[in-house]
Amino acid sequence: MPRVKGGTVARRRRKKILKLAKGYFGSKHALYRTAHEQVMRSLKYAYRDRKKRKSEFRKLWISRINAAAKLNGTKYSLLIHGLALANVQVNRKMLADIAVHQPEDFKAYCKIATDALQGNLPKQEKPVVKAAPKKVEVTEKVDYSKMLVKELKALAEEKGIEDANKMLKADLVEALEKLN
Repeated sequence: MPRVKGGTVARRRRKKILKLAKGYFGSKHALYRTAHEQVMRSLKYAYRDRKKRKSEFRKLWISRINAAAKLNGTKYSLLIHGLALANVQVNRKMLADIAVHQPEDFKAYCKIATDALQGNLPKQEKPVVKAAPKKVEVTEKVDYSKMLVKELKALAEEKGIEDANKMLKADLVEALEKLN
């Protein structure tokens, strides 16, 4: 078997890993094997932590909402439950932003939630349901010339055309069109 040298492909692959390992401490930025191990580990951490960051932000929003809710005399759980009862659809990210930057508006949300918990929901108009339109039979013009002779004969029998079994296709088409 002939000898195969890695050449430019292997060098390019190794340089790519060493470029990703730039700034690492010790041999992790200089030696290919240790750099490759560290880069693979780093990429795994980056993937995991991109997912983890979403839950950490949710925790932050909840703690901000809870702090603002306590300032307004309620708790986080009661606030969220009251908003759900009042059918107010605002997510935690927006609610936390309102709590930090617009405390007066957040106070209004707290009022809505406490009113909903006490059963003082504003009367909502019921949607008007229109009666379903009556079905009107629309007779579509059927192109009998595209139907098979067997289908035409069965249709002619249903319509009550005499001697339909003995007729040719053109005669069947003409007879059915006269009925419609």
